[in-house]
Amino acid sequence: MLNFSSVLTLLVLLFVSPNVSAIDKVFPGNAKDVDIIIKSSISDDDDTICKSLVQTQGYACEEHKVTTKDGYILSVQRIPVGRSGKTASKPPVLLQHGLLVDAAAWLLNTPDESLGFILADNGFDVWLANTRGTKYSRGHTSLSSNDSAYWEWSWDELVQYDLSALVQYVQYKTGQKLHYVGHSLGTLIALAAFSEQGKLINMFKSAALLSPIAHLNQIPSQLTKEAAQLHIAEELYSLGYRQFPPGWDVLGPILEKICNEPDTNCSELMTALTGELLKHEPQPTATKNIIHLSQMIRTGTIAMYDYGSEDENKEHYGQSDPPAYNMKNIPKELPLFLGYGGQDMLADANDVKALLNDLKDHDNGELVEVYSEEYAHADFVLGVNASQVVYDPMISFFDFHSS
Repeated sequence: MLNFSSVLTLLVLLFVSPNVSAIDKVFPGNAKDVDIIIKSSISDDDDTICKSLVQTQGYACEEHKVTTKDGYILSVQRIPVGRSGKTASKPPVLLQHGLLVDAAAWLLNTPDESLGFILADNGFDVWLANTRGTKYSRGHTSLSSNDSAYWEWSWDELVQYDLSALVQYVQYKTGQKLHYVGHSLGTLIALAAFSEQGKLINMFKSAALLSPIAHLNQIPSQLTKEAAQLHIAEELYSLGYRQFPPGWDVLGPILEKICNEPDTNCSELMTALTGELLKHEPQPTATKNIIHLSQMIRTGTIAMYDYGSEDENKEHYGQSDPPAYNMKNIPKELPLFLGYGGQDMLADANDVKALLNDLKDHDNGELVEVYSEEYAHADFVLGVNASQVVYDPMISFFDFHSS
């Protein structure tokens, strides 16, 4: 039987990992955006991912700060060389983590088992992203993370601002097109961006999507579905909790209520993740982000944030319904690598198959699938055999598309 604190932690880890205008392009890519990115700097702070997780393993590491167009200051780590000390001979790879974790997730296993180190040892120039609101990306040009306005965003803003800033920064620093690796929420923001076919699409060589999140209406986690159906995130937001998760004193009674719902088995969560993440405190996100994901679970749509009324949606988007992200618009010539598992309780295999159906017109050889019946959601990042099951074929895929 799981203890209550473990269930709480599993819930927040499982709950898929300025206003947006529909008129704006996802990747504006104008000179002003680039100027903001170029002004970013390298950090020398003592408390960093580089010093705590990378340099301790014998790797060179750089800490960078990237400022988004809407003022969020993102922490980015660069591993420019592998253990051999040879300068990277292959293109840059940007790694984007999922929900309620940060870039540390790519580095928690041994160097032979962690994707960040494996890519560096294989000659790639590795860049590790940290989403706004996580421990090392809590800066802003005018707001404090204690301000409620700081947390007024969903994954729409991660598409429009964070990914745009990060890709432009890496391309500017390296002068090369890049490969992309996303896990969970990191796949959703990439897919949404690709579907808009903005200017930055031409900066990608390929993308690897691990536990891809797009369609969510067949999600098998009953606990997660109950939380979405009960509008838990919306309730928290209405009570003034803009940061998720709130304190356990707030979330605990809510989760207890969900676990007491008929046919809801909280012990099912132990099969959804490997235990390693339980050693690390969940990184915060915006409650509005959780609301947005809950909307996807309830409606089965892949669309921008729904403000809940036709008038508010018209105010933000110029139409009564939120604009959709059409997965079928993803360029068929963009090389994609999809890894998914049979035990994943978030990126359900049937939902992934629906995504693959959206991509069925992809050019021959430009869409690669790796399926593991035994893999759960976090195994694609923390599985001790992921190097053989997922990373080896992914690196071969990157090598093929590196010219």
